[in-house]
This record gives sequence, structure tokens and C-alpha cells, in this order.
Amino acid sequence: MIKVLIVDDHPMILEGLKALLSEDESLKITQLCTNAIDTLVAIKQDMPDVALLDINLPHINGIELCAKIKSEYPAIKTIALTTFSERSYVNKMLEAGASGYLIKSSTKEEITHAIKQVFKGGMVLNVPFDLVQNEVFQKQRTPFLTPREKEVLQLIADGLTNPQIAEKIFVSVLTVNSHRKNLLSKFEVSNTASLIREAAKMGLI
Repeated sequence: MIKVLIVDDHPMILEGLKALLSEDESLKITQLCTNAIDTLVAIKQDMPDVALLDINLPHINGIELCAKIKSEYPAIKTIALTTFSERSYVNKMLEAGASGYLIKSSTKEEITHAIKQVFKGGMVLNVPFDLVQNEVFQKQRTPFLTPREKEVLQLIADGLTNPQIAEKIFVSVLTVNSHRKNLLSKFEVSNTASLIREAAKMGLI
């Protein structure tokens, strides 16, 4: 049997998920937790194979909890089960080590399939198709930046002027101005505000 831990800050959702998933004889619900602290205690008491994590948790959110679980208990597979479908949340959860990302509107079959897939070492993303397409599109259009351009971009985002950037990275103002022009060209924008906005959308700052 696959031992499953469920974490959500709404007790009714916890009970509903427990009742739903308990119908599958290959799954055993070991613990129900409403916050990160209780989750870490529960893991020590009864090590699960898979943890379903909501992102919107009190004190420590599901992304931070996922990272902590993967750091301390790398054998545990984690799956986000949340209402958030934004690309940024998907990216952050996967970066934290999650093996799956499900929207709460997922069916029982979709959730049980995801649990079994990640238990076997797979990965499952149940997000709107246009979101996945947007992710692919975003990766395709992200420009290649040199290490120095990345550094200048971050300093621009921090609000530094060209002379301030030049002083900070020990180059001439003309060199910084050249980097800024290259960045505007690579991002296909005409001003600093648009540059920062596009870079933020791509997760570069």
C-alpha cells in the first residue's frame, strides 16, 4: 500500500480527501495535517510515501514546506494540491522538489493516478492546457543573457542608475549604457519599465 499524508488548512477538505482516497485499496491515509509544524511531527511518527500539500498554509506555506521535506526526507514524494494555477506557483513548487502539481478541481481518478505515478518515480502536472503551452512559449522566448548582463539587469531592477551600476561593478558608465542597450534589444522593449516587467514575467529577476 502507498502511505499518503494530506496537508490542507481546511479540516473539511482534509476529511473529504481522506474519504475520497480511502476508497482506493492501494492507498493508506496515514495522517491529516493543517499546518507545516504538525506535518513535520507527523512525518517523524509515520513516514509517508507521498505527501499531498496545499500551498496556502498558515505560517509556513506549502512551497517552503515542500522544500523542507525534500531536504530532510528526500525519499518522500510530494504533490501540490491547490487552487493556484498560476505559472509562477507551478515553477516554484517544482523548484522546491515537488513531483506533481494538481488543481483542487481534479477528479478522484486524477488524484489517485498522480499519487501512483509519483510513487513510481514519475511526474504529473494537471494544470490547464493553455498554462502548459504558455510555459513552453515563455521558455522559447526567454533571451540568452551573459553573466554580466544578468548582473546589470538585476541592478537596474533594484533601481540603480547607470553611474551607480558602473561604480558598483567597476566598469565605465559607457559600458553600463552598452549593456542596458543590449538588454533593451534582447527583450525587444524600448524603455526600462518594460524591460523590468518582461524580465519579471520570465522569472529572471
